[in-house]
Amino acid sequence: MKRWGPLVALAIAQFLMVLDQSVMNVSISQLVEDFDTSVSTIQAVITLYSLVMAMFMLAGGKIGDIIGRRRAFIVGLVIYGTGSAVTALAPTVVVLALGWSVLEGLGAALVLPALVALVAGNYEGRMRGVAYAVIGGMAGAGIAVGPIVGGWATTEVTWRVVFVGEVVLVLVILALSGRVVDAVRTGRRPRLDGVGTALSALGLGTMVLAVLFASTWGWLVPRQSPVEPFGLALTPFVVAGGAVLLWLFVRWERHREAGGLDPLVHLDLLRVPALRSGLVGLFSQNLVLMGVFFGLPLYLQLVIGLDAFQTGVRMLPVSIAMLVTSALGSALSGRFGARTIVRSGLVTTMVAILALLVTVQPTLADVAFAISMALLGVGMGLIVSQLGNVVQSSVDASGRGEAGGLQFTGQQLGSSLGIALVGAIVLGGLTTSFLTNVRDDDQLAPDVVAMVEDRLESAETDFLPVDVVEEAAVSAGLDQGSVAAIVEDYQAAQLQSLRSGLLVAAVLALLALGSTGNLPRGRPGSASEEAVTA
Repeated sequence: MKRWGPLVALAIAQFLMVLDQSVMNVSISQLVEDFDTSVSTIQAVITLYSLVMAMFMLAGGKIGDIIGRRRAFIVGLVIYGTGSAVTALAPTVVVLALGWSVLEGLGAALVLPALVALVAGNYEGRMRGVAYAVIGGMAGAGIAVGPIVGGWATTEVTWRVVFVGEVVLVLVILALSGRVVDAVRTGRRPRLDGVGTALSALGLGTMVLAVLFASTWGWLVPRQSPVEPFGLALTPFVVAGGAVLLWLFVRWERHREAGGLDPLVHLDLLRVPALRSGLVGLFSQNLVLMGVFFGLPLYLQLVIGLDAFQTGVRMLPVSIAMLVTSALGSALSGRFGARTIVRSGLVTTMVAILALLVTVQPTLADVAFAISMALLGVGMGLIVSQLGNVVQSSVDASGRGEAGGLQFTGQQLGSSLGIALVGAIVLGGLTTSFLTNVRDDDQLAPDVVAMVEDRLESAETDFLPVDVVEEAAVSAGLDQGSVAAIVEDYQAAQLQSLRSGLLVAAVLALLALGSTGNLPRGRPGSASEEAVTA
């Protein structure tokens, strides 16, 4: 037990940090009801949790280098636990966002980079690979088990119980943290780059928030855009503004390095081929998984009509398959190599998403849906079992703090962008498809079509249950035939928009294959010449 004691504490922490990214996805409809808000608002809260982590992960890694990885780990846990307590008691959606998205996100930004470095500091050689496989599996388990935990709590008690449980887990980890040895820091103590922190955070935040609001503003053609520069939606201009901030961040970091000052991150790390491929792979994996995990609960709850627990049960095959596959991944890498395993995982993931797309029908095909979900878990398990070790084995001890920051920045940026992108496609696609279906429906009179167009133009973009749309049509005084036609058009639009979101996720998995060329052919870390010093 002494040998595995540090890993137990670190694995529980990893599980806890990612749990919130999926635990409340199955509770979206209940959160909408409890806080009297919309699906798009809750989408924003979920996105913000991952986004806050992505915005401050590099700073969190640097703070770990400054104060020590173990101390950063403990301080981050305290902040995270405080956020969980605030969330459990949240009376409004603003307080929910403060506790869940901001405080927990900031705490995780300290914990996660330190966690990766602590794994490397407590284990060596083959045991390090096993440890990273376990950490990857726990990350996958946190994402995959979240729906059933959140579903049970929401249906049987209240979603707030989940956050009370998180406070308890934080206390358990703190009690076990004495077994974790601090990671060795080589060289002098660095200093935090405040300007670089601000530029990177603002750049990433601006770009993701632009994508998040694209369902409301429009991508290019303005929908409800607050301003319309050159007759276009605001979205591309905000994305461009974020890109400019990131360009300034890169210039600033180069300036600091040239002046002999500590940068927020040594950008030369990104010149290491294996490290770069590992980061892109982690970004892509989370982009796809969290996008899918946002769309599927909408289908299961608001189209099929399942409650939160039933939704969690339907998503359980991902959890089982991911845990088993990620546990086997470390053993497989010695025979097939990280590149082959990750590529196999991406192909499997793409096939699984396409299979899920086929199952998105007015009635749920339980067996086909379960098989597709299990296949998705296999694909994701193969990916997560390799990439953490690839990233950390690409640098030496002095670079692991920054590599950890880059690793989790990539993951959380992928998560936030996945939720924002797939959510924007689903929500925006729902409005577009519904309007198209209504306009093409010969059963609807021109004045009815005009009324629907007027309502959609002024209404907030949202994914509503069919019965809400039906009630609205009845309240508008429409005849029974028109009501039935509108309901049918809306049901078709729901399925069309969800399929569009899944199709985009499948395409993203396919595109991610292009980033795997520099992954190690053999076991990560076996080619020590790839490791560099920051």
